[in-house]
Amino acid sequence: MVSIADVAARAGVSQGTVSNTLNRPEIVSHKTRERVLAAIAALGYVANQHARQLGGAMSRVIGLVVIDVSNPFFTEASRGVEDAATEADHAVILCNSDDSVDREERHLRTLASERVRGVLITPSRGTRSAHRILAEHDIPFVYLDRQGSSRECSVAVDDVQGGDMAMTHLLELGHRHIAYIAGPTTVRQHSDRLDGARQAVTRFGLDPAEAITVSHNEGMDIRSGSAAIDRLLQRRRRPTAVFCANDVLAFGAYRALARHGVRVPDDLALIGYDDVDFAADWIVPLSSVRQPTRRLGYEATRLLLDHSSGRPDHEHQQIVFQPELVVRQSTAG
Repeated sequence: MVSIADVAARAGVSQGTVSNTLNRPEIVSHKTRERVLAAIAALGYVANQHARQLGGAMSRVIGLVVIDVSNPFFTEASRGVEDAATEADHAVILCNSDDSVDREERHLRTLASERVRGVLITPSRGTRSAHRILAEHDIPFVYLDRQGSSRECSVAVDDVQGGDMAMTHLLELGHRHIAYIAGPTTVRQHSDRLDGARQAVTRFGLDPAEAITVSHNEGMDIRSGSAAIDRLLQRRRRPTAVFCANDVLAFGAYRALARHGVRVPDDLALIGYDDVDFAADWIVPLSSVRQPTRRLGYEATRLLLDHSSGRPDHEHQQIVFQPELVVRQSTAG
């Protein structure tokens, strides 16, 4: 795959000059621009969109890559992305990686070939692969629902604090044997929420290894939550409360509990995370840790549009919102 560095080397210019030729041609001298375009033509660097770029127009399309488009969290975040994009007269291409690195890479290369203005991404299983491809094609990006370093823009929620809030709530209700149901160990948010839960247990003077039973699952959907409960109820010592790393897992957990005749909240307390739209309307209204999900998408898009504008005064920002505990009937027993 030809990179922007290859074009720069062939043309004898910096990578920034190549980027300006593609995105801000009006600030590049005619002679330098011709040299860069000749290198692009010779190397075949994402050539299908160059005619538009040569006209001096910046792309009005941004890419959005998420790990599970069926998850209500990402549905709501996408609405925030679209709100901000529409205000700026931009369109959004939505891509679902299904938490697969290979699929994510294919989406990113396709977006690169389309010369999108930038990419919002919730990376699959870490950030290294996504960062490499985005850098290779010199595509501005913002991490959505992932905390980045000072070298990149990101918008996220303090998930350690959120995990602490959920566990503190259960501990204050008197629970001392609590199950934590999460997705794969590679999902950073779920690991952070577990760290927060352990932090709360320690603060209460308890041993996290004794107080928390951890159930990691390959999926983060309803079936995974249901299967986790099936396993937990087979244990000699059953939990008295369950903290799920997202609301969808909690919905699956509730279904399995009902199937086993376990009443929520009378027999077992249940709390989720995200506070998706229909958490309040669940069979037993679900307690949850609320994230400002739509605002996450909106602010991430605002950052991306600023980052991709080419303005010299742009500074990378790492925005971290605070979560909020929402108590409903599922923990009120």
